Amino acid sequence: MSEPQWERQVLEKLATAALTEQRRTRQWKLFFRLVWVLLAILLLYGLLRNGDSEGALASTGDHVALLTLSGAISAENHTADRMIAGLQKAYKNSGTRAVVIRANSPGGSPVLSGMVNDEIRRLKGEHPDIPVYVVVEEVCASGCYYIAAAADKIFVDKASIVGSIGVLSDGFGFTGALEKLGVERRLMTAGSHKALADPFSPRKAEDEAIRQALLNDIHRQFIQVVKTGRGARLKDDPTIFTGLYWLGEKSIPLGLADGYGTVDSVARELVKTDNIVDVTPSDDLVDRFTKRFGVMLSAALLSQGDSGPQLK
Repeated sequence: MSEPQWERQVLEKLATAALTEQRRTRQWKLFFRLVWVLLAILLLYGLLRNGDSEGALASTGDHVALLTLSGAISAENHTADRMIAGLQKAYKNSGTRAVVIRANSPGGSPVLSGMVNDEIRRLKGEHPDIPVYVVVEEVCASGCYYIAAAADKIFVDKASIVGSIGVLSDGFGFTGALEKLGVERRLMTAGSHKALADPFSPRKAEDEAIRQALLNDIHRQFIQVVKTGRGARLKDDPTIFTGLYWLGEKSIPLGLADGYGTVDSVARELVKTDNIVDVTPSDDLVDRFTKRFGVMLSAALLSQGDSGPQLK
């Protein structure tokens, strides 16, 4: 007697499901094995690369150490970490005759800018015979100039943008939008100023005064750093600290810059060498892989799930 048709179909489906699950298990085992092998290879590569990089710098002889500051100064860009690591690497090398920072940044975090400024001044104090020069390409504004103020000299192009010595804090207010949408804001705090910058709460004169005082304090710190760094070169012009910025040719008479120059001309004319070694830290394969690995793994996990019918 032949078995019923429905029983055969159930058995076929169970067998197919079991085979599919076994295939997926094997694929995942292979995937993770490949991942660990790749991580080991990249780690070994990174260690060897770092060793070769340090050895190469040590064998360059007398040189200018070039450090590039570009983009927004932020924690996401690891600006302070990169700049400080590059500065320390440059000063540790016995062949370094000067450090040149190639600047092209609109500014950013005052905290990170202050950290780099402090490190430049600390290293200059320990190594007074190794000067630090800043060469501005397109722009050195706000936090970038905060860093540049620690240099011995600042060089610009006639069309560079320099300045913007000021502080800002921006945001949005959505109280009117909430009312129009019929949304009720239910916020509870412990501390009368805990919701100081909440965009969904009405503005209060007392809170605005507190925020303004914070900005004024940071601006005062910024001004003091610039005055300390530039000294008598800085002209007594009230517009310098208003947040305005100038072209390079205008920044020189104001004392914000010392003259025109490029990385090559500074190395050749001030340091008397054409040997320029780039010490700017950069992501290697290990860094790039580890940053993307989480995203890759998440995508792989999602792709193994049952997403229902699809058109392919």
